[in-house]
Amino acid sequence: MKTIACIGSGNMGFALMKNASNDNAVFFTDADSEKAAAAASSIGAKTLTSNKEAAIKGDYIFLAVKPQTLPLVLAEIAPVIKERLKTGQPPVLVSMAAGWTIGKIQSAAGEKTPVARLMPNTPALIGKGMIAMSVSPEVTNQNTRELKDILDGAGIIDILDEHYMDAVTGVSGSGPAFAFLFIEAMADGGVRAGLPRDKALRYAAQTVIGAAAMIQETGKHPGELKDMVASPGGTTIAGIAALEEGAFRGAVMKAVEAARKRSEELGRNQ
Repeated sequence: MKTIACIGSGNMGFALMKNASNDNAVFFTDADSEKAAAAASSIGAKTLTSNKEAAIKGDYIFLAVKPQTLPLVLAEIAPVIKERLKTGQPPVLVSMAAGWTIGKIQSAAGEKTPVARLMPNTPALIGKGMIAMSVSPEVTNQNTRELKDILDGAGIIDILDEHYMDAVTGVSGSGPAFAFLFIEAMADGGVRAGLPRDKALRYAAQTVIGAAAMIQETGKHPGELKDMVASPGGTTIAGIAALEEGAFRGAVMKAVEAARKRSEELGRNQ
C-alpha cells in the first residue's frame, strides 16, 4: 500500500484519486477545505491540513492544481521535498499542469526530485481516460510500475517522451471538449431535422462512441471507415460535402494547434 497525497480536489485530481483509492491510502488537501472534505468523503479517502503535510506524508504527491497556482504550491512544499531528498527517500511528484516541464518543476522543488508529468483528460472520471505520462530519470522502474497501477483504473496510460506533451494536450487533453461540441452540434442537427431532443442526443453520442470503437477494434484508417459509409450519390457524401464547405477538418486541426500553442504559453509565462 502506498500513500498518495493529492494537492487539489478539482475534476482531474478527483478523477485520478477515485480510481487510485482501492488499494492505497489516499489523502486530499485543498485551499477550499470543504471541497477537499467532500471529495475525500465520496471515495473513502481522508484530508490533510496543509500542502506541507502532504509533502511529508506522500509517497506520491499529485499536483492537481492549475498551472497558474503551481508556483505557489511548489514554493510551499519545496523545503520538505529537499529535506526528503537528503534522506534518500524523496517522494515522486506527479504533475498534470499544462505547460510545466519536468525540468521546471525540478528547478522549483529541488534538483534530482523524481517527477512524473501527466496529461490526463476528463473521461478519467468514468475510467475511460487517455493519460499520457513522461518521467524524469530519477523515477525508477518500480515507481513507473506503481504509478501505472495507481492510474490504471482511470483509463489507458501511455508513456512517451516529454517533448510530445504540448501536442498531447491539444489532442487528448483538450479533445473531449471538441468531441462534446461535435456531439452537441450533431444533436442540434437532429432536432432541426425533427427528432426529439433526448433522441437526437442519444443517437449522436452513441454514434460517436461506436465510430471511435470501430477505429480501435478494426485498426482501419478513419478515411477507409468513412468510405465504407459514403456510398455514391448518397446521404453521407452529401453531409460530408457540407462539412467540407465549412472547412470542418481544417477547423479541427486549428483547434488542436491552438490548444498546443496555449500549453506552450502557459509554460513560458509562469
